[in-house]
Amino acid sequence: MTTYKIEAGTAQHIGNRPQQNDRVALLTGARAPGYVLAVLSDGIAGASGADQVLHTARQVFDEFKPGDHPSLERIGELLREIVNETHLIIKMNAVATQVEAHASFVGLVLTPHGEAVWAHVGDSRLYRFQDGKCLSRSNDAAYVEHLVSTDKLPEEAAKNHRKSKLLLNVLGNSRKEPFVTIGSHVGLAPGDGFLLASDGLWHFFTDAELAAVTSKTTPRQASEMLINKAGERSQGKGGNCSMAIVKLVKAAQEGMAGKVGRVV
Repeated sequence: MTTYKIEAGTAQHIGNRPQQNDRVALLTGARAPGYVLAVLSDGIAGASGADQVLHTARQVFDEFKPGDHPSLERIGELLREIVNETHLIIKMNAVATQVEAHASFVGLVLTPHGEAVWAHVGDSRLYRFQDGKCLSRSNDAAYVEHLVSTDKLPEEAAKNHRKSKLLLNVLGNSRKEPFVTIGSHVGLAPGDGFLLASDGLWHFFTDAELAAVTSKTTPRQASEMLINKAGERSQGKGGNCSMAIVKLVKAAQEGMAGKVGRVV
């Protein structure tokens, strides 16, 4: 088993908005030693939806009992459960309050077996880096295909789904269930890294820029640089800017066994 330790951190900036509607957290499971969950949510027209995402994520992750070595599919179902539970609660709250809340979701689980599983709904993104290069990132391609195949929409109309409340892919949409995209990677090693980002961040950077900054600096240094540069590029008109950065680095030689998956 490849030995590494985890360097991770979260950061936020309010941008030019009157309040911070994004929520981001790094969590450990009460019954899942060695497992880490990073979660980020962008609340739309308010923070209540994003607050519910984090609340539900903590509850579901604390109840998770992985056993000896759960399959990647089971980890993916854990993330789906967070999405579905949150979506249901937000809709129930909307009935009581007569106010419909929406939220995006991106979540990443790292296991002590060198595996990563992630899921996303909406405009928040997950990037996977390796040795300073962006190997993949979440996008709307699968959702567009879903709209074309299930709703029989023309592809161009599906690509413009953000302009339609009916087609908006978010948690809490009373008209449509959230479409969850799942990804995974095995064989994690030093040099691997992940970025969870709200649209107030990723909108202002290329994939290569994000990969370079996160690979060459600590999570804290990278977040400061990215927030400052996003403010510059938005000319002070950017929205809420939030991120979680997770990096795998070589463990110290002493006592390497047992340091797999340690958050520092």
